[in-house]
Amino acid sequence: MTINSKLPHVGTTIFSVMSALANEHGAINLSQGFPDFAASKYLLERLNHHAISGRNQYAPMNGIPELREAIGDLVRECYGRQINPDSEVTLTSGATEALFVAVQAVIRPGDNVILLDPAYDSYEPAITLAGGNCTRLALLPPHYQPDWQQIEDSIKPTTRLIMVNSPHNPTATAFTDKDWRELERIAEKHNLLVISDEVYEHIVFERDRNSAHRYPALAARSFVVSSFGKTFHVTGWKLGYCVAPAALSEEFRKVHQFVTFTSFTPAQYAVADMLVEQRATVHELADFYQQKRDCFVEAMQGSRFKLLSSAGTYFVLADYSELSDENDLDYCQRLTREHGVAAIPLSVFYETPPESRIVRFCFAKREQTLIDAANRLKAL
Repeated sequence: MTINSKLPHVGTTIFSVMSALANEHGAINLSQGFPDFAASKYLLERLNHHAISGRNQYAPMNGIPELREAIGDLVRECYGRQINPDSEVTLTSGATEALFVAVQAVIRPGDNVILLDPAYDSYEPAITLAGGNCTRLALLPPHYQPDWQQIEDSIKPTTRLIMVNSPHNPTATAFTDKDWRELERIAEKHNLLVISDEVYEHIVFERDRNSAHRYPALAARSFVVSSFGKTFHVTGWKLGYCVAPAALSEEFRKVHQFVTFTSFTPAQYAVADMLVEQRATVHELADFYQQKRDCFVEAMQGSRFKLLSSAGTYFVLADYSELSDENDLDYCQRLTREHGVAAIPLSVFYETPPESRIVRFCFAKREQTLIDAANRLKAL
């Protein structure tokens, strides 16, 4: 059988490739972004409680009321935005589903979407499957700051949407207030919709959290996506959510109900309990990960890698140009095979990669894991 692929250029994601290579060679896996430490005992106990109590059947399509209300409280507490939990919050099976559904809800054949490279690898396939096309604009090392004039100049008559990500994976940068205001101005002026990928919203360093939620004209035209998997160290639960104005949420739910319909019921109840009874852990997340970032940075002192600034997420970029002239994919594969540490190459997230020698390390790991990895890297 001959299949005319709808995604002919898409293969296995780099995260799966590098994690498999790390497993094959017994390497320390600082590539794929997942913690190697346990989640909150309270959260796990509540999951167990709700499963044993019989909450194992379909939850409402848009999510259980208790969790949607807790999300509304969290958004108000963090950003001062009042949202309607019934009409503006939808639970999803991970942030990736929410991003996919938002694209399918609003992009039609021929519509143009602006992406800022390096862009997370799920964005463009979702747009392609919706029949849209992409304008990909490169953020350049070492600062990876958006050029808002270039972004505005790239808008076409068919441009319908801009997708942004802050704090940004993989560059570990974060939008400033000026960035958010420029995005708001451009989106309003050109009548664009926005998908704001904010899965690392609570993991920012030496600055306050910020979000599309904080800017009324921007929030009025945005799908804001976040992830409990990132916030509560349970990436395998695949529980995310989307906040959007009622009209956008209505379209979002039309698609969502035919993708996953609903998401892991006992986890929804457990996370709702967590947000009500132990919400302080959300506000402590930045300090928690800053300690891990600083641990890795300190452990890497004396290495030949040049670490770039990490303003948010649980990643840090490293320039390896003093070590090798190889391209970043080849270097990451050799680093894994020969030196026992797995990283992610940055070039795979670009349409046209800039000339650089930069890889991404994940520091969402136990301190000993970070120290052991740093010791191997310092030996190079």
